[in-house]
Amino acid sequence: MTFDETSMFISIDGKQLKISLEKISPKLKSANNLQRNFYQVSPSGYGIHWPLIDEDLSIEAILKTYGN
Repeated sequence: MTFDETSMFISIDGKQLKISLEKISPKLKSANNLQRNFYQVSPSGYGIHWPLIDEDLSIEAILKTYGN
């Protein structure tokens, strides 16, 4: 997973997705690079957690919104 100023780029099930930070998470949009890049994938693989900004995103929600 990588970021630029407005987007998150992630590969899920072989699909490369570009996700608008503004649409998916205001916390990630306003976070700095350290905060964005310090994340944990849940042991089940179904979620991503950013402990420095207390943000969680589910992979299912990302795929529903951006996986078309």
